Amino acid sequence: MNIDGSNVHRLSNGNGRTTCSYFYPAGDRILYASTMHVGAACPPAPDMSQGYVWALYDYDIYTAKPDGSDIKPLFKSPGYDAEATISKDGKKIVFTSMRDGDLDLYSMDADGKNVRRLTTEVGYDGGAFFSDDGKKIVYRAYHPTTPEAVADFKRLLGQHLVRPTQLDIFVMDADGSNKKQVTNNKAANFAPYFHPNGRQIIFASNVSDPRSRNFDLYLINIDGTGLERVTTYEEFDGFPMFSPDGKQLVFASNRGGKNAGDTNIYLADWVERVSDR
Repeated sequence: MNIDGSNVHRLSNGNGRTTCSYFYPAGDRILYASTMHVGAACPPAPDMSQGYVWALYDYDIYTAKPDGSDIKPLFKSPGYDAEATISKDGKKIVFTSMRDGDLDLYSMDADGKNVRRLTTEVGYDGGAFFSDDGKKIVYRAYHPTTPEAVADFKRLLGQHLVRPTQLDIFVMDADGSNKKQVTNNKAANFAPYFHPNGRQIIFASNVSDPRSRNFDLYLINIDGTGLERVTTYEEFDGFPMFSPDGKQLVFASNRGGKNAGDTNIYLADWVERVSDR
């Protein structure tokens, strides 16, 4: 759609499930994940009898022109391959894959070559974005630490499910080194994105009530200090991203929906505090 919300039109071909879309920096291609190779039918929703879980469908990563034409597979392996984003210089892609039996982050060249594993910890690593200079990656992760938690994670993984009720934000160098945990609050922290200044991260969290679905946006320094709440809406705010110049913030929210649970896209001006400049 246009920046003002007009001219909304579908780019994917309507087959299967499609997720995690992203523009190439030059604007000449789009990047997304789809189950279209499995078939035209939409895979069924996950069984919530085991609690709130995400389904790990058999996604592959595709690229296409901005009008949706010229669809080409970019990365394929058995199981889940999704959550792909590309560096601002257009050279590297980071994504989540089950290709080695766990949910880890990988990088590859923009043409799908030179795939490299970046994380090896047992658990889920995903939702990754590069910093503006391409030197760092921010991501969300769940790394079970007790034998019981590890067993539960692996049991669900065997059913192609993951339970995202406790996630933390991590930062690492673009080559996978120097990993640092940014949050540690026993909440669901997700959708992290670098502020253009490279010193801060904006993300969504239910830290005010970890058992609720009331997610708000927060800002934090990359060393874990300086946590600041950005939104106070009583339901869901999430998936924040800055415009390249840092003057606007786009995010998803339940506010203003016609029906309970409706999620819409919002654009807001970003006004820096003098102390943050």
